Amino acid sequence: MKLVTAIIKPFKLDEVREALSDIGASGLTVTEVKGFGRQKGHTELYRGAEYVVDFLPKVKLELVVESSQVDQVIDAIVKSAKTGKIGDGKIFVTEVEQVIRIRTGETNENAV
Repeated sequence: MKLVTAIIKPFKLDEVREALSDIGASGLTVTEVKGFGRQKGHTELYRGAEYVVDFLPKVKLELVVESSQVDQVIDAIVKSAKTGKIGDGKIFVTEVEQVIRIRTGETNENAV
């Protein structure tokens, strides 16, 4: 099993969720986060004063999938989240050693 973590632009969330649903991926955790990569923020103007916004709003998606589904999930996220502009985000894939469903005690694939 793998944990797929994607950091995307907030306005792309619905498109990504629909794309993941279309390929049968279920169980998604969404967190509103702030951060920056190569963009390093941007300058905004408020009431005539310029100020730097260091941390940009992003959305972090996390889902655990079977190893055989990882490429399909990555492809769905990339196609639906891509704008072609800086700040589109990143996808991280990590190994999941164990999953336990608290309510039933089921483990690993049965718990997902």
